[in-house]
Amino acid sequence: MPPVIDPAQLTRPSVFCRALLAAMEASEGRRKRRKRDQTPDTLGQELKRWVLEQAIAADPEPEAFEGWLLQLVLETPGSGGLRAMCQEVLMEYQLAQHDPDFRAWLALGAPSADKPRA
Repeated sequence: MPPVIDPAQLTRPSVFCRALLAAMEASEGRRKRRKRDQTPDTLGQELKRWVLEQAIAADPEPEAFEGWLLQLVLETPGSGGLRAMCQEVLMEYQLAQHDPDFRAWLALGAPSADKPRA
């Protein structure tokens, strides 16, 4: 079972990104059961994972997170896919700041009814 995070700590981008990585890992089993070509999904998820890892390492301040994501895009050549993933991460971060249910779900390790229990 993943460690439980204090939901109030999810205001910190690095803590939020760690929780989002845990949620992505929790969804891996569902992704693997799909019966279609998942190459595009896999590429997108790897790019998102990379963005989250970069944010964890950089540990930007909450008020600077959007600018940090923008700078990451501007410094990366051919960054169309990266721009999309940064927008997605920012949207999810903003949702976590305003939706206590989403924030609590992330803080609990993204539990899912269809995820096998360890």
